[in-house]
Amino acid sequence: MSTIQPKTLKGFRDFLPKEARKRNYVLDTLKKVFESYGFEPLETPVLEYEDILAGKYGDEGDKLMYRFTDNGGRKVAMRYDQTVPLARVVAQYANDLPLPFKRYQIQNVYRAENTQKGRFREFLQVDIDTVGSPSLLADAEIIAVAVKSFEKLGFKNFNVKINDRSVFSNLFSDKEGKVIARAIDKIEKVGEEKVLDELSTVMGMKAANNVLQKINSQKKTESFFKVASYISKFGINEDYLEFDPKLARGLDYYTGLIFEIASEDYPAGSLGGGGRYDDLIGIFSGNKIPAVGFSFGFDRVIEAMAELDLFPENLGGTKVLVTNTSPRSAQVAIELRAKDLNVELFVDEKPLDRQLRYADKRKIPFVLIVKGDKLELKDMTTGEQKKGEIDEIAEMVK
Repeated sequence: MSTIQPKTLKGFRDFLPKEARKRNYVLDTLKKVFESYGFEPLETPVLEYEDILAGKYGDEGDKLMYRFTDNGGRKVAMRYDQTVPLARVVAQYANDLPLPFKRYQIQNVYRAENTQKGRFREFLQVDIDTVGSPSLLADAEIIAVAVKSFEKLGFKNFNVKINDRSVFSNLFSDKEGKVIARAIDKIEKVGEEKVLDELSTVMGMKAANNVLQKINSQKKTESFFKVASYISKFGINEDYLEFDPKLARGLDYYTGLIFEIASEDYPAGSLGGGGRYDDLIGIFSGNKIPAVGFSFGFDRVIEAMAELDLFPENLGGTKVLVTNTSPRSAQVAIELRAKDLNVELFVDEKPLDRQLRYADKRKIPFVLIVKGDKLELKDMTTGEQKKGEIDEIAEMVK
């Protein structure tokens, strides 16, 4: 029989328990923050009709979208982001969703990227959006939720860069503005010189220099001042906010304020971003429906937290391994679980030393050795062993 080589597709990943626990910790923290502000969960299918997604993300998005014809002859595409599916949901369930509709969505998205460090073909997106309110108070709340989320995760030195897409629309024609915004969006990644080179192929070097000068000379807009004045209503310090006229965010659908969060302690790039997009949601209903949202750079958040040592030492998991050394072992495990502890029963029939080695390899902090009617708790860090009854054992572990 031939052997199949075990491997994952390029751009796709497995997450073994150690990494999966980190991801779950971050997600649990974020969900609690989102729901404390009244945001509700939403899930949408991986597959959408192709015409739902195509043409909504600009040229690059159309190139990177996974699309194919299914067995029924339908043209379909895999979820590229969560904003366009949100627009479809709002139009499709207009009678069931009271506006403003505040939702969070945590699902994988798919892009046919050239894989490199930090860029994958399947990755988790974590989004919050408020649909149906034109008020800049909604923008301020979205920013406040993002700031509070990063505070809860333990980040200290971070700020919110804010710009207004009107900076581009007021200076340039709509077509020019989109091209320029896409180029300017790359400044942080490739530097000003390469962006000038890219723009010069479209308009010449002199005009490209003029574009950058115009953008750099822009002053804070009225919308920025309003959001800055509102942010304190949510208990967020205004000092987090910084006006950055070079902030572009390359997606075509942004119409108003745009923002990104970056940390001084993590120079690899922004940790998330978003903005106002008042024209996209209504594209499926024919009505203009204002919206504003934020997307967390989940992989970067995980990487930054690991680098900055922000994860708790104990991320949950099994607290106690009960040894398979007595007919009582299974019952002892049940009794310990009733004390709100995560308990694993060793199910294989191996000598005690093998069971202890297993616990050590699994980084389980305690092993409960069952010897007939006797219970002996071993601390796997110190090697100390103590005897006791179930209640005493539970207290020792806690």
